[in-house]
Amino acid sequence: MSDSQWTDAAPLDEVPTDDVIGVKVDGRDIALYNVEGEIYATDNICTHGHARLCEGFLEGHEIECPLHQGRFDVRNGAPMCAPLTEAIRSYPVKIEAGRVFLSLA
Repeated sequence: MSDSQWTDAAPLDEVPTDDVIGVKVDGRDIALYNVEGEIYATDNICTHGHARLCEGFLEGHEIECPLHQGRFDVRNGAPMCAPLTEAIRSYPVKIEAGRVFLSLA
């Protein structure tokens, strides 16, 4: 990927360890996760109910939706249990100069 395909999303130090935050990136609502020092990014809106995942509970690599307790794998957006059936979009991440960059293409 060329550098032009990477979008600055947030300072790395604003993504708390073993937690999730919501950010706006190019008009998109994105959730950034820090799991054991690795940063992951997905859409921030649950595919089952219109809830922001950054308000949910992160346990390991799974984010629990605050509305219906469905869980997604933050590494790839896959639904992990009912009532979820549709994945959320996940985004490639790179860290450079203390910043989190996403590929939104």
